[in-house]
Amino acid sequence: MRQALELAAVAGAEGDVPVGAIVVSPSGRILGEGRNTRERDADPTGHAEIDAMRQAARAVGEWRLEGCTLVVTLEPCTMCAGALVSARVARLVFGAFDDKAGAVGSLWDVVRDRRLNHRPEVHAGVLAAESTALLQNFFASRR
Repeated sequence: MRQALELAAVAGAEGDVPVGAIVVSPSGRILGEGRNTRERDADPTGHAEIDAMRQAARAVGEWRLEGCTLVVTLEPCTMCAGALVSARVARLVFGAFDDKAGAVGSLWDVVRDRRLNHRPEVHAGVLAAESTALLQNFFASRR
């Protein structure tokens, strides 16, 4: 999570919402990393989780990320939650809850929907205070 927080800080410094993510292999090797790039790239899919999963898929040579862990500083939105379910990510670890767009329990619970073919293990609130502080400072500086 500390590495994801570092990536989030870079996103914030570049003018994007400070969210960072990494994908870790079952053996503990980092396969992919990402940070929000929506503003920088004018890309609505430029979320940290998507970038990290894309890199990880390239690293393993397929779209399935079975056995992998996605670590992200903010609770995933519906797009990212759907993508991690589709990619068969085994575990999701996230920091801050997102009461406005969270899809892992806050507004929706995409990853635990029993109608889907895959449900990752979820660990929420890891270094939540640090993740929340990054977000609060970012938005406070823009008001």
